[in-house]
Amino acid sequence: MMHTSDSLAAELRRVRERPDADAAPPVLSLFAIDVPGDAAAYVERLRSVLAPAVRLGCTADFEQESLPVDEVPGWFAAVGSGSGSGSGGEERAPQFARAGREAYAEHTGGGRPWDLQDWLYRFDPDEDSRGWEWWDATVAGPSRVHVWVDSWGESFFGCQDLLWAAFTAGAVRVEGPTVQKAAVWSAERNSQPNP
Repeated sequence: MMHTSDSLAAELRRVRERPDADAAPPVLSLFAIDVPGDAAAYVERLRSVLAPAVRLGCTADFEQESLPVDEVPGWFAAVGSGSGSGSGGEERAPQFARAGREAYAEHTGGGRPWDLQDWLYRFDPDEDSRGWEWWDATVAGPSRVHVWVDSWGESFFGCQDLLWAAFTAGAVRVEGPTVQKAAVWSAERNSQPNP
């Protein structure tokens, strides 16, 4: 699925604030994420990483050799590989991000940390390997978050970039994706305050 400037602008609005309950497509893909500590704080960290990336998708010149990283949280830049912070830069990342990096490698069977620029380039509107758009996050328990994405009804789609963000934001475990009727998201959305 190709992303368009209009779809990226709508995605950025959803990253910043919860969408209306009646705005959802018929189905969404669900990732169930276990986190240590406060689920709402986790959602904010995840949103803080995705917002500048989606914004770049709307505004950046992806023909350039590198994309601006000034709005990317420092902890996220430090936890990846090749972040330009020199050797040992990942040690400056907070514990949740370092633990998430290890959990990502375990989850993916030894998957390497993402280079920050490679990760950001996944948000190029012409890049077709990102098979999802952010929809919402709901708190499903004191240490469980449901992340909802629009995968255009597909049950199998490119989401390693999303998993990297989810784990490094502090996920201990990620299950999914599973395709769910949008009514499941809507019921969760309506039962809680906006995180």
